[in-house]
Amino acid sequence: MSAVLTIESLGQQGDGFARTEAGPVHVPLTLPGERIRADTKGSRGRLVELVERSPDRVDAPCPHFGRCGGCELQHADDRLYAAFKRDRVVTAFRREGLTLDVEDLVRCPRGSRRRAVFSAVRAGPRVLFGFHEANSNRVAPIETCLIAVPAIVRALPELATLAPILIDRKRELRLTVTAAENGLDVAVEAAADLNARNRLSAIEHAVAAGWTRLTIDGEIAVQSAPPQILFDGIAVEPPPGAFLQAVAESEAAMARLVVEHLRPARAVADLFSGVGTFAARLARDHAVHAVESDAAALTSLDRAQRTPQGLKAITIERRDLFRRPLTIRELNRFGGVVFDPPRAGAEAVSRELSQSEVPLVAAVSCNPTTLARDARLLIDGGYRLKRIVPIDQFLWTHHVEVVALFER
Repeated sequence: MSAVLTIESLGQQGDGFARTEAGPVHVPLTLPGERIRADTKGSRGRLVELVERSPDRVDAPCPHFGRCGGCELQHADDRLYAAFKRDRVVTAFRREGLTLDVEDLVRCPRGSRRRAVFSAVRAGPRVLFGFHEANSNRVAPIETCLIAVPAIVRALPELATLAPILIDRKRELRLTVTAAENGLDVAVEAAADLNARNRLSAIEHAVAAGWTRLTIDGEIAVQSAPPQILFDGIAVEPPPGAFLQAVAESEAAMARLVVEHLRPARAVADLFSGVGTFAARLARDHAVHAVESDAAALTSLDRAQRTPQGLKAITIERRDLFRRPLTIRELNRFGGVVFDPPRAGAEAVSRELSQSEVPLVAAVSCNPTTLARDARLLIDGGYRLKRIVPIDQFLWTHHVEVVALFER
């Protein structure tokens, strides 16, 4: 069904929102104030024609924009883009009854994403390598990427050539590529059952490309040197495919806020610590207890602290914090706590913290909705929210990172 619509606002996913007699419609690649012609089906629409263009619209710089689903907002100017991301945080906290001062968005530059996940699928005799299209299982082939660091962009031809060597006949191949300090770390998932010839071919390909490490379904195929990630100069060797903050500059901005907030504390706990994004930095001045469910991540952090780097003691604990959060008694050992959970948030942890005596809490989240819920619990338990800082590290998408700082 074709209709002329007026876009009123941006939805939470960065798509345009319009009202119709049949109900609300969301149309990607549109901006507030625009009149458009769209093909609609239910609550979704597809842009067919711009009838009236927004003054906030700019020409998207990437040749793949509109097909590749990696970016959603390249067509919005900087002012609208930054306001949208800040407003996502404001709206999430307002829904929890919290009307608070949210600071301006801390920006990240183009070409700064050091970790990217690519997909490859068979399409008849061809193998398509790239990113998923928006809201689709189809893969859009790419030749460049404006958000990735140059080292990853330069490696796109080699990565695309590796895919046919390892791809399964039916399953989608996933390649997680991390730009470490000393080269690219490539972790492949869902590869075909390899014979000796294919495995050797993949190893030779990685060596010729100069990659630091190639891992195939959790097994290191070849490694020229342990890949290194630096946390404020502290070297950590991440396990294959490990979670890392996507942009080093954004990570540093988050870490500065957390470290400065927790500076008065003697001992601190880092919950959902991962490989030590915050724990390693905090250990310069504090005794740190790092808690994480991923054994490989904890092993990497433990190995890092055993290398002479001038750090105070880091104790580690493997624990599922969703099922078994630190108790009030355990928390009261610490003068400060930082938590950085997955998108589901840290509800169980926040409930315990809300009844604790911990003076300082720093919360980091990639999901404003669950962070606002957790903040409500802390505030109801007697904490005061000092700062809310939105930080961009998923450039031209609707995603936004947030740091919230609390004190008793």
